[in-house]
Amino acid sequence: MDAPSPAVVRHAARLRGSLRVPGDKSITHRALILAAIAEGESRIWDGSDGFDCNSTARALAALGVEIERRGPPESGRVDRVVRSPGRGGWREPDEVLDAGNSGTTLRLLAGVLAGTPMRAVLDGDDSLRRRPVARIIEPLRRMGATLHARAADTLPPLTVIGRSPLAAIVHRPTVPSAQVKSAVLLAGLSARGTVEVREAVATRDHTERMLRDRGVDVRSFADVDWVVRMEGGATVQPRDERVPGDVSAAAFWLVAGAAHPDAELTLECVGLNPSRRSIVELLRRMGADILVEPLATDASEPAGSLTVRSSELRAIELDAADVARAIDEIPALCLAAACAEGTTRIHGAGELRNKESDRIGGIAEGLAALGARVAVEGDDLAIEGRARGPHFGLTGASVRTLGDHRLAMTFAVAGLLADGETTLDDADSAAVSYPGFFTDLERVSA
Repeated sequence: MDAPSPAVVRHAARLRGSLRVPGDKSITHRALILAAIAEGESRIWDGSDGFDCNSTARALAALGVEIERRGPPESGRVDRVVRSPGRGGWREPDEVLDAGNSGTTLRLLAGVLAGTPMRAVLDGDDSLRRRPVARIIEPLRRMGATLHARAADTLPPLTVIGRSPLAAIVHRPTVPSAQVKSAVLLAGLSARGTVEVREAVATRDHTERMLRDRGVDVRSFADVDWVVRMEGGATVQPRDERVPGDVSAAAFWLVAGAAHPDAELTLECVGLNPSRRSIVELLRRMGADILVEPLATDASEPAGSLTVRSSELRAIELDAADVARAIDEIPALCLAAACAEGTTRIHGAGELRNKESDRIGGIAEGLAALGARVAVEGDDLAIEGRARGPHFGLTGASVRTLGDHRLAMTFAVAGLLADGETTLDDADSAAVSYPGFFTDLERVSA
């Protein structure tokens, strides 16, 4: 494996420009998987070309699905044509399915494979091997599939021996997770009866939207819990999908533009799914000047442009529900908190420890290295903002990214705000979700 490439980021005198961030990673994973389940041809435009989504594409190809890339990738976006015999025509893989760094690939494919009569092994890199799988093993076993994993069925590699039909279940996840919900729903496509997932906190709903668009009877409604109910045994129809920009990628530029004292950035065609745009609302609560201009579209996912301008940020308090709704954007939000007036408190962020790295520890270590004041107590963070200090009290330093794409991009944006030069030990990790990130960074800060 090649050694990671460091990057040096210098303070930017101002930030200007328009950007198109990569296609939404969550939507691209699901579009690829649903196209592979369906029999026939589906086209996916402007999908993510990050490492994670390419891991999903390679795993599906190993199952006998033809995936053709069209046109040169541009800033992390690529078009694909998927031709599939349908899940009934998949072949049992000869080798381990490599999910790379992608928890989404492993968990969602486990759900599909649970209802597919074959044996498959899902594995990944060292980081993925530290991510929990018991939370998907338990419901998929109750549905009738056979699953085994390392370390007493808690860590990958994950072996799945599928069967069809599966039993319908009612599942109550112990931790809010769209990936666990999606795994159960995808397995439910092979179930007899009604499959139900009850969430204490509603998580992102891409899977439900995309299943409905492909002819599957899925209903979502509020009860005592947030309920997603699906009739099992459904046929997924092929459908073309245009993927909007990833709001999780846009979050870094929203923080950069709001915090920097001389900034105006426009992010074009970003996904504005209500279950994903929490970062926009949280930054607005902090005082960020963000203009949202919706686009007229007939796609299942709403989209629009976002323009962010220099703002005076103030501290806010986040509870566990806020964290669940903005789980991927919390690292960037922590940087915004370091640039705000007052102390921002984030409660119930324990799930961040189960991402590509321990993001609670990583964000605390990295921001502290840059001069921010961060306190961690259990799964809670307190970040003392220094809005009135020069460069928000941030000074360029050498920072560890822990091989985590979201930490790498957070600390790179911090480098634009800090005095002097900031050195990141691993710039390559950003390519997991945003291959063109450092090119865009140079362009808006030139």
